[in-house]
Order: sequence, then structure tokens, then C-alpha cells
Amino acid sequence: MSAPHAGAGPTDRLPPFRFSARSRVDIADTDLGAVVYYGRYPLHIDRGVIAYRRHLGIPPLGPEGHLFVVRSLRVDYASPARFDEELEVFARVGELGRSSHTMAVRIERLGGEGPARVADAQLVVVGVAAYGARPSRMPASMRGAIAAFEGLEPG
Repeated sequence: MSAPHAGAGPTDRLPPFRFSARSRVDIADTDLGAVVYYGRYPLHIDRGVIAYRRHLGIPPLGPEGHLFVVRSLRVDYASPARFDEELEVFARVGELGRSSHTMAVRIERLGGEGPARVADAQLVVVGVAAYGARPSRMPASMRGAIAAFEGLEPG
């Protein structure tokens, strides 16, 4: 298996995405037909999102006092991925709230006839002071890092 963060970094291949990370479909991701089971796509989404955070210097689970919890996740499937295919996961923050941020993710299959869209996802991530606690204000350093990378207003 490729390391979850192998091939991760800035990209200009698929605007407006500015970041991507590559991963490979493992046997554990698939059903008996070697097609990725729908419930395993969040694993690839997480790999891309965590690589994005690391690239920006944001702790993967969230900075102290602003731990990440996923409020919602929506996935639209376009075409199946199969065992041993290489995937490129594009990630970006499109909206910065006071205590949350909304991420867009695109998964593409590499190789073969060229890149092909596998799925698009949107997740809303809320920061909390501690797990089970109320939402916390996003730290200025995190807001600044995201805004600078994405070209957003830091608000």
C-alpha cells in the first residue's frame, strides 16, 4: 500500500483545488468484485484531508482547544474505483466559519485512459474545545493558514 500521504502537496491540475494527495485502493476497501465498497470512500477522503492539514501545519485532529468533529459528510459517487488503482484526492476549504470550515473533496482515478472522476464530497468540520463540548472559535493561526493557502478572506 502507498503511504497515506505519498505524493501529497500543492497542485494546479484541477482548479479551484490547490492541494492533492495520492493513495492506492487496498483489498480491504473492496467487495468480492474488487470494487471499492461505498462505505470505504470516507477513508480516502480522510487521507486527503489529513494530508491537507499537515501541509498547512494544522494538527491532524485539530489544534488544542479546537478539536475537529465532522458535522456532516455528503458523497456523490460518479464511477467505481477498483482494487490496486491509484487515486488522487483533491481537497480544499471553500468556507471559513467562526467555529467551522467546509471542505470540498474530489477523488479521481489515475492511469488507464487518464484521470476519471470517482466521487465528489463535501464535509463540514466543527471545532470543539473538547470532545462532547460546545463549538470553539477557530484559532487565528489556523484561519490565517487556510485563508492564505486558499486565497480566502481570513474574516
